[in-house]
Amino acid sequence: MTNEDTGAVMAALRNAPGFEAVEEQDCSIERLGGMTNKVYLVATGGQSVIVRIPGDGTEAYIDRKVELHNAKAAWRAGVSAEVLWGDPKSGVMISRAIDDIETMSPDLFKTRSGSPARAGKALAKLHNSGETFEFRFELFAMIEDYLKVLADKDATLPDGYHDIVAAAEPVKQALEAAPAALAPCHCDPLCENFLDDGTVMWIVDWEYSGMNDPLWDVGDVSVEAGFDESQDDVMLRAYFGQEPTAAQRGRVVVYKAMCDLLWTLWGLIQYADDNPAEDFWAYSVGRFERCKALMNAPSFAGHLEAVRNG
Repeated sequence: MTNEDTGAVMAALRNAPGFEAVEEQDCSIERLGGMTNKVYLVATGGQSVIVRIPGDGTEAYIDRKVELHNAKAAWRAGVSAEVLWGDPKSGVMISRAIDDIETMSPDLFKTRSGSPARAGKALAKLHNSGETFEFRFELFAMIEDYLKVLADKDATLPDGYHDIVAAAEPVKQALEAAPAALAPCHCDPLCENFLDDGTVMWIVDWEYSGMNDPLWDVGDVSVEAGFDESQDDVMLRAYFGQEPTAAQRGRVVVYKAMCDLLWTLWGLIQYADDNPAEDFWAYSVGRFERCKALMNAPSFAGHLEAVRNG
């Protein structure tokens, strides 16, 4: 924690109702994780809050007004933290901390009993909440937008990326032939965006959220957590409350490939922006190779046909 960090946290916190007069000496400030933003846990006066300060350059691809609206809707849906204050221009946000939770990771999803089922239930609660998010998450339009951002940055793409985008055209056609009812979706369900208290799973970080095919979220969390087939089965049964149909399962598999395709580009933007959070070139290439492997698997065509047939 630098003096600059502490000053930014305190300046942000004083915008929240009830914290206008808080003093630095009365606060305990802890820096938490975050791939693109600075996130802090602040304890003061018997309360704990999260102060989120956006990373440089994120304004190029995140609409903070939309994020703030959706974060509040997710709280009303009962799946996320209460937003105490947010600036729709800068993206600075103060939310109430959720007590006694573990921030999830791929390893914790493997070792915490029942966690895939709790994730499935949390997503179902969000998707069936009746809330309406701003922004329409449109996969192939976002791919084009990210490519334009990268072109402006004169960034390098992994070898063969455009070939895989072209090979995804039948996926686009199948999804368009059997459109899903849109629902409020997280759209970026990294493991670290799930908070588990052992009974209930909570979801945070609504930067990429919007109305979307809900099975995008289900497929994406499976990829992020590295679920095997048995974990997928547990999550899907918890999500649907019964065995999924071939079309539902196929949709999840298709979105596993498509989320890697999209987040490859996102990672390349981070790489072009010199984001120091991790090795984003390795991140992007790894995701791209996983996408290719899934799309080239013998079973992929059958899943795509099941989607097409509904």
